[in-house]
Amino acid sequence: MKRSKSSRQWLDRHFNDEYVKKAQKAGYRSRSAFKLLEIQEKDEIIRPGMRVVDLGASPGGWSQIARNLVGEKGQVLALDILPMDPIAGVDFIQGDFREPLPLQEMRDLLVGEPVDLVISDMAPNVTGMASVDQPRAIYLCELALDFAQQVLKPGGDFVAKVFQGEGFDEYLRVLRSAFGRVVCRKPSASRAKSREIYLVAGNFKIVYRTNR
Repeated sequence: MKRSKSSRQWLDRHFNDEYVKKAQKAGYRSRSAFKLLEIQEKDEIIRPGMRVVDLGASPGGWSQIARNLVGEKGQVLALDILPMDPIAGVDFIQGDFREPLPLQEMRDLLVGEPVDLVISDMAPNVTGMASVDQPRAIYLCELALDFAQQVLKPGGDFVAKVFQGEGFDEYLRVLRSAFGRVVCRKPSASRAKSREIYLVAGNFKIVYRTNR
């Protein structure tokens, strides 16, 4: 099937992208690995021996970085609606984060023990209509925060990709009420035209447990 002009342009941009080339050279599964690496460099969110949950993990770029940093004594658990090729030392669940069954599978893997860090690079399938895409994106961020509040240990950390727009200010307010420190990051690997930013929250201060 013949590709559309916009599809060809996207492919050209993708394969000429500096971070795509760097990811291929370094053996990372996605260019987004460099986003987490820059956040790590600035905020030191991942340390050896930590338990980390990676939401929206596929194809595995963030899980690769997290697994390397937590080391053999750490643990990385990943979840995505899309399949992900295995990564040594990463427990992966394929399922829709919005549904109860995958979440229960994740809780089973956690065996009631809290985690040190929840990272979320989740984003909805975009339609190109902001009135549709933005609420979907904020909804996923809200679900990720709700999950983090259920599983994080006191003082734990949370990182989420958020798109600036309607609902962002309120989400930031809620995040600041739950964590002692919240900063915004726009990694160099994040495309300049993208509205995405990453909120890095530390020192979780609310012990909050509910089951959706």
